[in-house]
Amino acid sequence: MILQPPKLMKAAQVKHYGDIDEMVSVEDSVIVPSLEDELIIKEKISPAFKSIIKKDRETHMIIKTLAVSLAPGDNRVLSGRTRYLQGPPSLPYVPGGDCCGVVVDPGNSTYFHKGDVVAARFTVAPRRAMAEYASVSSSVCEKVDTKKITPEEAAALASASPAVVLSERIRPNERVLILGAGGGVGSHLCQLARMKGASYICGLSREPQRLLDAPLSCDDAIDYTQENIYESKKYQQEPFDTIIDLACGGWPQLVENRRHKLPSIVKPASQGGRYITITSDTPYFDASSFFHIIGIFLLKPLRRYILSRLFTRKSLPTFTSVMDCLPETRDVMTKTMNLANEGKLQAVIDGPYPMDTEGVRKAFHTLQSRHPKGKVVVKVADL
Repeated sequence: MILQPPKLMKAAQVKHYGDIDEMVSVEDSVIVPSLEDELIIKEKISPAFKSIIKKDRETHMIIKTLAVSLAPGDNRVLSGRTRYLQGPPSLPYVPGGDCCGVVVDPGNSTYFHKGDVVAARFTVAPRRAMAEYASVSSSVCEKVDTKKITPEEAAALASASPAVVLSERIRPNERVLILGAGGGVGSHLCQLARMKGASYICGLSREPQRLLDAPLSCDDAIDYTQENIYESKKYQQEPFDTIIDLACGGWPQLVENRRHKLPSIVKPASQGGRYITITSDTPYFDASSFFHIIGIFLLKPLRRYILSRLFTRKSLPTFTSVMDCLPETRDVMTKTMNLANEGKLQAVIDGPYPMDTEGVRKAFHTLQSRHPKGKVVVKVADL
């Protein structure tokens, strides 16, 4: 493998915010990033992220990309609704942030060396990865044992690392309901929930059989297009201890059922019931201003957090939002890769899609459908 990058490379390009087929393409003459590049978004970036971006610049390194895994943030950035929060410094931009590749320039890192195969996740926003060469932050990378994990699997695992953080909240002998169990994070959380001692796991998906089969191995799976689990007599009589919402909209449904005095499928807070989410109420929220961001990430979750613990604890579970659950350190990536190396966590991939215009657009459409069968992965190059 050539570890001295050329001046130009093939890369996915997003021309502007909008439609996938109009805005996304793969071009052959994109400038290769280097450690001398000015990677900071200057005045256009939100001041709230200045410290993170400074650290990112100080720790970034260059990799030859092998595979990229898309995350919901990729489509949110493309939509333009989160431009204030995650918008690129200029257009066009290279999408994708979670990836696997070979280090060609480790920068200031003493842990990584030229030739190491690494998995990386994005920090501020999912950008710069879907190209033959990419700039990644070494603070959120981990080495990959390619004898046990393929580059495509490594990229998917990096992107699914929130599942590792969420699994640490699961208590032994709990009955757990996972909304969005068949998606990118859900497909991995199902596996980890069992490892953490959950006594019963139920998942929601349009393809319930996938959830029952290995490696997800749920105890029950419900096709939400055919059955409303919130009206399930079975689970009203035997409610869950914890709901983990990866799909959006679960909390408003619980509140609505309470308003109509319907039996709940989850225990109330007074009996230890919990509702944990990493999403907002809708998949494509508006974060185009500072006030929108405060409302989505602070005010609404804080209000629900307080009310569920003080005023509705006998009828609703405690509400906990962990939308920003990943620390800007290597710890989570290390845990994720170790679990995979030990055979305790198996990467679940939708793809891989080829690194051409048609393939990348298909990958984005699959993500946009909100019904991927695991993590959506694009293969950029062979190892």
